[in-house]
Amino acid sequence: MTADLIITREIAAIPDRADDAHKGDVGRIVVVGGCCGEVMMSGAPALAATAALRSGAGLVHIMVPEAIRAAVAVLAPCATLRTLPTDSKGLLAAVAEFGADVIAFGPGLGRSLEPSVLVDVITGYSKPMVIDADGLNLLAAAGPFDISDASRVVLTPHPGELRRLLAARNADREVGREPASRRAAACALVEVYGCTVVLKGRGTIVTNAGRLYVNETGNAGMATGGTGDVLTGVIAALIGQRMEPFEAAILGVYLHGLAGDFAAEELGRHAMTALDLIEYLPEAFSEHSLSEAQ
Repeated sequence: MTADLIITREIAAIPDRADDAHKGDVGRIVVVGGCCGEVMMSGAPALAATAALRSGAGLVHIMVPEAIRAAVAVLAPCATLRTLPTDSKGLLAAVAEFGADVIAFGPGLGRSLEPSVLVDVITGYSKPMVIDADGLNLLAAAGPFDISDASRVVLTPHPGELRRLLAARNADREVGREPASRRAAACALVEVYGCTVVLKGRGTIVTNAGRLYVNETGNAGMATGGTGDVLTGVIAALIGQRMEPFEAAILGVYLHGLAGDFAAEELGRHAMTALDLIEYLPEAFSEHSLSEAQ
């Protein structure tokens, strides 16, 4: 961890919304994900999309393989859907047609796309991206390439994904559970890729080239499938509402954990699911807005 890194505890306010705002003003989010091979994952992109809508996004467009499009439509009825193009030219054209402000890339993606497609999307799309789950695995498999304006890209790995990303750039290191080890690993990932990094787990870390934030909300009940997909949707939605990626990542992590704390208080830690986090997001947003007003 660099000596001049600033430790921040500052959490931004909820983005303002004009009284005359319409759905095109408050964020157009594209979710790229889902797979339908031997293992089918239709829930992950639906969770990310629904979380984005719960977090204030005006429009969410999900791109998934044709075989699971109907299932995802049922799971996320407030989003629109499109069959996922498997080539980068088609994918970028579809993103441009929708007018996306942010791409959330990876929830449940499996092997639906080749690593080269992710490289072309990152280099061909100049706006913010949130890369999670199988998107991170594609990034690790892609080999070295330059990411322009890398701070616009938010990587949200768990420790195993972070190790794979570092190993892909010959910077392999262990990621222990100790706070110092986690901080050093997150900073190492920033040094290698230049992106904003969200290292998930107890005391989730958000860092970029200059600042580092350690989250204090959340609990062990969130250790269940799908909660990372929810986080991806929350962060993407906040960026879509004109927040800077680093600030959106901090606020998203904080609200995501706070929703988990409210869910645990009502349901207990053992019975929580990712759907519960989405249900408690409004309470988390309201709580933070009230604390900002005081």
